[in-house]
Amino acid sequence: MNDFCTLRVNFKGGIISPGELQQILEIVKGFHVRHIKFGLRQQLFIHLPYALLSGIEKRFKKHYVAYQIDSNFYPNLVSSYVAEEVFQKGNWLSEGIYKDIFDQFDYEPKLKINISDNEQSFSPFFSGHINFIASRIPNFWHLAVRKPKSNTVLDYDKLIYTHEVARVCQQIEENIGSYEEENQDFSQIFSHLDVSISNDVEEGLRLPHFSLPYYEGFNRYGKKTWLGIYRRNESYAVDFLLEVCELCLNTRVGEICLTPWKSLIIKNIEENDRSKWSAVLAKYDINVRHAANELNWQVEDDSEEGLSLKNRIVNYFNQNDLRTFGLCFGVKIMPRTEVFASIMVQKRSLKLFGLIPLIPVYDLSFTEDFDPNGRTKKYFATGVLSINLEEQVRRMVLKYNHAVAENNIKKANLKPTLKEKPEHVIEKVHQCPTCYTIYDSAFGDELNDIPAGVPFKKLPADYCCPVCETTKEKFKPIKNLTHYEKI
Repeated sequence: MNDFCTLRVNFKGGIISPGELQQILEIVKGFHVRHIKFGLRQQLFIHLPYALLSGIEKRFKKHYVAYQIDSNFYPNLVSSYVAEEVFQKGNWLSEGIYKDIFDQFDYEPKLKINISDNEQSFSPFFSGHINFIASRIPNFWHLAVRKPKSNTVLDYDKLIYTHEVARVCQQIEENIGSYEEENQDFSQIFSHLDVSISNDVEEGLRLPHFSLPYYEGFNRYGKKTWLGIYRRNESYAVDFLLEVCELCLNTRVGEICLTPWKSLIIKNIEENDRSKWSAVLAKYDINVRHAANELNWQVEDDSEEGLSLKNRIVNYFNQNDLRTFGLCFGVKIMPRTEVFASIMVQKRSLKLFGLIPLIPVYDLSFTEDFDPNGRTKKYFATGVLSINLEEQVRRMVLKYNHAVAENNIKKANLKPTLKEKPEHVIEKVHQCPTCYTIYDSAFGDELNDIPAGVPFKKLPADYCCPVCETTKEKFKPIKNLTHYEKI
């Protein structure tokens, strides 16, 4: 694609209004762009001939659309906002708090920044350079900073107040350049921070077990529905997206969310409007029921080779009827890209005398306890030939399944716990057998208007799971879980 350029448009926090997206799509359609793509950091990718670049730039500037050409100098602020309400609920982090943080950023960060809820596992916690993770204290955040071009991650010994997030990011960005030299002590990165409001870290950062929710199709939450749309080739037709925007505007859906899995999620669909969404999906032949082992992959942005490799391995999994629950997979063709994965497939060239590339080989690695947020990487095999690749990846999966069967997979506890004691012990909770949602009487079910304190046996006879609508009688009792053990 030497005659083509790539434009990136950042969706701050992974959200954009239908009106803004519609405006961008109408501009690119006017320059004969028929398909666009999305990226791992919740960005929009547009490919077009260089001959059309000056024209589209004029239109973008006229409508105040910020963009980058053939670069990722501003790599976007990403967040777990997309998971709010649909994949997690019940803690202090809300839509308003996310948007308050986004509004604080009156500059374009050059470092990767992640804003994450600590109770979800849909978006990565540590793929940024600056990573804020919600603590259990309302409006305070754990801070972890990763040195650029390395896996060195340091944790700040204080919790950061919500209204300090952007200011702290700007300070770190101004100072981190001096620590990129190898002879600089990166452990001093926090020594110059000027934080007005902070709190002591009284409780270690404990993250949930990774479990990727099924993020496609129509899913009910409370009295509304959300729709997840994924495309196997990672390409979305402009005409289809324009109709999505129009339908959002006509049915009072105020925003569209991009996910770290290159998919779309549309929330707040009224039940009466669901048929309209089904009609648009049917018109463009959009499938929204891919297999779970196809959804749990992250491939480098805009990589046809990576997608081809993924499809090879997925087909092999299907032939062997392989269980991949609890895992996510990554493919890296380029050496310095960041992909969120439990199991990583990374291509490199086998070189003669360390200089002359001969044939492609693959290194297979996994994170500690196969948690994609783990900070310790281990190698399963290196220098694997292409002909042996699928079988070697299958053996890694079997290694994980064996560890699960032997109960050797641990929960991530990423900091020493200073004060850790259960807030309460649950004598009995009930779990949905389909999507594993838990009903806990201590919290109730806000989406179904069930207040805290209502025992499971006193729920209405027509009660159903707020996520997948499984009926009450199919829930299974689970005993002796503490608050900190809940997923």
